[in-house]
Amino acid sequence: MEWIDRLNRAVEYLEGHLECPDLGEAAKIACCSPYHFQRMFSLLAGAPLSEYIRRRKMSRAAVDLQDGEKIVDTALKYGYSSPTAFNRAFQAVHGLPPSAAKAPGAALKSYPPLHFAITVQGVEEMEYRIEKKGPFRILGVSAPLQKDMEENFKCVPQLWGRAAADGAIPRLAALMDGEPKGLLGVCDGLDSSRYYIAVASSAPVGEGLEEYTVPAFTWAVFPGKGENAAAVQALERRVVTEWLPTSGYEYAEGPDVEVYLDSDCTQFEVWIPVVKAKG
Repeated sequence: MEWIDRLNRAVEYLEGHLECPDLGEAAKIACCSPYHFQRMFSLLAGAPLSEYIRRRKMSRAAVDLQDGEKIVDTALKYGYSSPTAFNRAFQAVHGLPPSAAKAPGAALKSYPPLHFAITVQGVEEMEYRIEKKGPFRILGVSAPLQKDMEENFKCVPQLWGRAAADGAIPRLAALMDGEPKGLLGVCDGLDSSRYYIAVASSAPVGEGLEEYTVPAFTWAVFPGKGENAAAVQALERRVVTEWLPTSGYEYAEGPDVEVYLDSDCTQFEVWIPVVKAKG
């Protein structure tokens, strides 16, 4: 499970540079792109990386304030250019303002440094298949992915809402003529850093549509059922925490693909790009 060790080394780097963390450097240590580092972190930790860093900063800040450090100095140390922004972040974590944290007996919260350790339980079976597939062209609509994963949790559902409201989804369904069959959600966190709602298609690029070529990969494909995005995320988390550690594969640097097999998107497949684990 070398990839878990790499993630832990990246978290240790962040802990040592908490005052001014460089997510790009952390991603290099984890041997993946910043997007996939944040994505893997959130799947394993159950919380976005940005929120974890915020909690760790505020845990340290509380100690500094109780040691007598000025609020304005603490705010600047942890990257907050204005006391107002620092006050907001501190109160969100501790439930009280920084000024109150200096009082004797103040009730504060501490979030310890995180360390990943996978325990494989095997309580519930997981169905999957390994599929090698050459590059395939998709046609659809897209939105840019943000550096902060929390922002993507907002913009991706908004894109789905717009596609449903303006008729893009049935328009795309009529253009589908390739594999994989189904309405696709494609997360490209590498090249263009965009999320596509699309179909595999050879049709010309029509007005308001974009094309993207999904590179050739070996894919681990997992079927799932559910009525909302939470069902997809729950399956993805099981893949990372239960299947991947003992599969003989590692997460590859490539797009994530969701394949929705029916009109109401309750039957789906999660396609994870993988490579054979080293050693």
